[in-house]
Amino acid sequence: MDLTLWQYQFRIIMLGDSTVGKSSMLKRYTEDLFMECLNQTVGVDFYVHFLEVEPNVRVKLQFWDTAGQERFRSVTRSYYRNSVGGLLVFDLGNRTSFEHIQEWHQEVREHVQPHTVLFVLVGHKSDCEDAGVRTVSKEEAEKLAGSLGMPYVEASSKTGENVAAAFELVTRRIYQGLLSGEVQLRDGWDGVKSSAPRRHPSQLADTRGSAKEDKKCAC
Repeated sequence: MDLTLWQYQFRIIMLGDSTVGKSSMLKRYTEDLFMECLNQTVGVDFYVHFLEVEPNVRVKLQFWDTAGQERFRSVTRSYYRNSVGGLLVFDLGNRTSFEHIQEWHQEVREHVQPHTVLFVLVGHKSDCEDAGVRTVSKEEAEKLAGSLGMPYVEASSKTGENVAAAFELVTRRIYQGLLSGEVQLRDGWDGVKSSAPRRHPSQLADTRGSAKEDKKCAC
């Protein structure tokens, strides 16, 4: 593989009850397609996408689309540990899926220790508001996201609204975590990989800061 294709690889897991639209979000983001009927995920599906998080820094995103049904939980749990990011997805028209978010969040946290997973909460099917079937308010969803320490986004795979924004938000959260040291490259962990030996991003951040100071002094 040409190592110049990407500098980092992030593994991101999709979590939430069955039928909340996790697969539809991935289909919209990776292929810009929307299908009214998709087969339910059996076990785990896999998607790949690339995103440039800043000039000359390209990230390969590996998405693990997990089945929401209880009978597949033993399979999906095996993917938690090697994930660095997660989208916690609920259906704005299905209150039960919203009430299960804390269970999904807690389950992942129990399985990823000592690694860090950064999340974004997504209220999916925002187009349902036009049909008058919304059962979760934006205020209570934002309150839950705040209590769990993550941002909140409302999106619709049907219209495309905020789908890319949700994926890009979690990706940039992870990248900023690398810069700050909150997320670290570790041997034997596949949540984050670098395509070639190089300085840690926090060192690059220090270098950028020094360059800016030197430039300022030169002026």
